[in-house]
Amino acid sequence: MKNIFIAILFAGFCSLKAQGLKAYQFYDKKGKEVNTEKLVKELADYDVVFFGENHNSSINHWLQLKITEALFAKKNGQLILGAEMFERDNQAQLDQYLNGKFDAKTFKDSARLWNNYATDYKPLVDFAKDKKLNFIATNIPRRYASQTAKEGLESLNKLSEKEKTYIAQLPIKVTLDTPGYPEMKKMMGDHAEGTKVMNFISAQATKDATMAESILKNFQAGKTFIHYNGNYHSKEFGGIYWYIKQKNPNLKMAVISVFESDDPELKVPAKDYIPTDFNLIIPGDMTKTF
Repeated sequence: MKNIFIAILFAGFCSLKAQGLKAYQFYDKKGKEVNTEKLVKELADYDVVFFGENHNSSINHWLQLKITEALFAKKNGQLILGAEMFERDNQAQLDQYLNGKFDAKTFKDSARLWNNYATDYKPLVDFAKDKKLNFIATNIPRRYASQTAKEGLESLNKLSEKEKTYIAQLPIKVTLDTPGYPEMKKMMGDHAEGTKVMNFISAQATKDATMAESILKNFQAGKTFIHYNGNYHSKEFGGIYWYIKQKNPNLKMAVISVFESDDPELKVPAKDYIPTDFNLIIPGDMTKTF
């Protein structure tokens, strides 16, 4: 009976292997497969790395953690972490947790954490805490981005000097030359009013510009700043990447973009695929965290 059970298990394993199931695959800009060891070796040479994500992708978050751990080892600890998911005015609370003055509950109660923080971002924060790394809350407080969407970019001029420290230095340049922004305009549809469209795009720009400024202010020569953000904030070398380039074109930056695929072999998609430096392909039916 035992031998029959083992035979069934082995047959099942062979069947899965025969199907060629893959959980992820990295490619370089030219479409060549890149294994994680080579990826980490190359990333170690960059000043800033943007690790794009689909916010609800379990494999995406797991890879962020594993690549960060490997990069830490490769760089002998010369890392700085930062993320879209934490807003500038919560930096003090984040620091209190990192240095052990806040426990997990106090941190949760005092900061505006995303609903999927516990499953998707806490492992990264705890890694930074364990390794005594800086973790930067890079994003604009959402209330100011919301204000921009409703009232326009000019409304930020009315903020107090204290409030202005939580956003990128004004005025923030907004242009449809930024990759991704024309796509946002198109998504709004031809029927949308011009002012409403530009306010919506400007709200995105306040996030991108603020995250870019946060990275520039906290970057240290010789270290790699790895930033976790929604794929849209760095895809096609737009968003945060574009804003940093306007301020410091000499920084060596890499973008990891993410794409979903229904191809079991996770080949480079035939359409809607604009590669960046490194491109993560994941199954479309991968387990979602929410």
